[in-house]
Parts: sequence; structure tokens; C-alpha cells
Amino acid sequence: MRFSVGLPTCMEGMMYPVPFATSAQIVEIAQYADKLGYHSVWGNDHMTTQRYVRAEFPTPPNFWEILITLTYVAAQTTTLRVATGVLVPAMRRDIVVMAKQLATLDQFSGGRLMVGMGVGAYREEFEALQPGWKVQRGDVLEECVQALQVLFSQRIADWQGTYYAFKDVEMYPKPVQTPLPFYIGGNNANSIRRAALYGQGWMGAGMPPDQLFVHVKRLREIAAENGRDPDTIDIAPQMAACIDKNQEAAHQRFQNSQMYAHLVSLKATTLKDQAKSGAKFEDINLIGDGQTIIERVGKLRDAGASHISGILFTANTVEEFKDQMQYFAEEVIRYFEN
Repeated sequence: MRFSVGLPTCMEGMMYPVPFATSAQIVEIAQYADKLGYHSVWGNDHMTTQRYVRAEFPTPPNFWEILITLTYVAAQTTTLRVATGVLVPAMRRDIVVMAKQLATLDQFSGGRLMVGMGVGAYREEFEALQPGWKVQRGDVLEECVQALQVLFSQRIADWQGTYYAFKDVEMYPKPVQTPLPFYIGGNNANSIRRAALYGQGWMGAGMPPDQLFVHVKRLREIAAENGRDPDTIDIAPQMAACIDKNQEAAHQRFQNSQMYAHLVSLKATTLKDQAKSGAKFEDINLIGDGQTIIERVGKLRDAGASHISGILFTANTVEEFKDQMQYFAEEVIRYFEN
């Protein structure tokens, strides 16, 4: 079982207060993750502030561009892998430039890049960046992954699709990794299908083990039906985490955080399926004392998870964030290493 950290690259005003982390502190968190033995760090991708964040905070948040951030982080760490969690293709129209950036990052990091991709949580953000472009973001994502795989696998690449087109492109160097690992984010049926067909991993959001089991079963069926080995696909759900000395203390810490307020705000959109099920955030994430979290991770592993990716540690300061990382590593990761 692998464990990785969610970097607060574009999380101010959502999971974390405004302001939260400086550029130097982003690197500090990544270096600490490297020291503690986490597998990777995952950063998310936003370009403009959401309206509800503007309404709540008088100061604009810092949103760090993810590919440049990960390049710098890779240069400041040793074995730590770096990942986008998730990159949003619909906000990046020039696919050859995107491919060149990804390949360059994989080369400069020595093959440590993982590319999580998704449709993006906020349509308003897409509409701000691409006014008048009437598309289904999921279709853009699916075509983007296929076109990138052509660019990364063929010496001279051509593509003529619905959303992307290029002709006679010789793009070198290719990524170090073959294939460059793509993780598809999202909980719906289309996300699962895309991961089964095109991904090296699936990055779902927080969900109970029984729901994860059903999704993993379907993913494995689709992969096998299309000639892929299901065992090669990393099942990497993303979870929020809050660890403390007992359940009551952990719940109190979680409910007093900016993260909790943000998750409540997503009940009608990104987390609507979880909201419909009646599950509490404390029950579908890793909230509690060490033993409780160990038991929950064990159930997720039994349901098919191989990686708890981009863990969103509950914190209102960077020091609290690092304390949570250390506590989790000592109590939980150490258990699964034995």
C-alpha cells in the first residue's frame, strides 16, 4: 500500500485558509514528505478563483501553476515522485505544448512524474478561461489522453480529432517512462471507463469501501474486456485525513477546519453521490485516531485500493499540516510497512 501527500498548490480558500502556504513552504512540505517516506506529492490545478471563494475571503488566494511547481519540487527532492492531481486539459488548449511540458518534467525529474487528469470541479472556471467554447469537458479529457499517448509513442505524430489537431509533429525527447503513467480522476461511470481503457491508474475521491469495491470491480471488467491487465492499473482513491489522540479530538479538529467547510460546500456538486448516500465526511475519509485510520485503510485495501493518493491533511497552518503528516506516517504508514 502506497501513501502520498496532497500539496496545497491551489487550495487556498477551499481546503485551506487564505493565505496558507508560500512558495518556499510548498517546497518545505514536499521535502518533508520525502524525508518521512511518502511515495509522492500531488498538486491540483486551478487558474482563477471560484466565485464563492471571492465572496468569503477579501484577499485573493495564491494558486501556484502545477507543472512549474512540480518541476521545482522535483529539483529539491531525491526519490519523491511528483504528480498532478488533477491537471485539467479543458483549460489547456495547446496539446503539443502540454505534451512538451510533461515530457520535459519527466526527463528533468529522472522519470518521477505521474499525470492525474480530470474534468475539473468547477465549470465556472472553465467558462472564464474558455468563454464561448461549448464542449463536454469529459470528452475533451478523453481525447486529450489518447492524443498525448500518440505524441509520446510515435516518432512523427498526427492527430485530427474533435477538440485537438496536430500534423507531422516530431516531439523529442519523449518521457523517460514508457508509458508515462496517466491517472484518471473522478467517481462517475465515465471516469472509471476512461481509467480502464487509457489509464495506468484511477484516482477517485473519498468514498466508503463498499462503493469503492463496486467501482473497482467494474473497472477491472472493462479493462479485461478490452485486452488490458487489470492488475496493472493503480487504484488510488484520494482522501482527507485528520489524525489525533482519539476520535473525539480528531472529529473536533476536522470540523473546525477550512477543509470541512469546503467539503460541505461541495455536497451539491463534486460530492453529491456521497451526500445522497447519507455518509458523513468523517466516515468516508481518514478521520480518527491511528487505530481507526489503520482499520479504514485496511478495508479500502480489501476493496481494491493499492494507493491512498494525494492525502489532504487537515490543517489551518503549515506547521499543523506537517505535524499531521508526521503523525500519520508514524501511526499509519509504519503499520503497513511491517
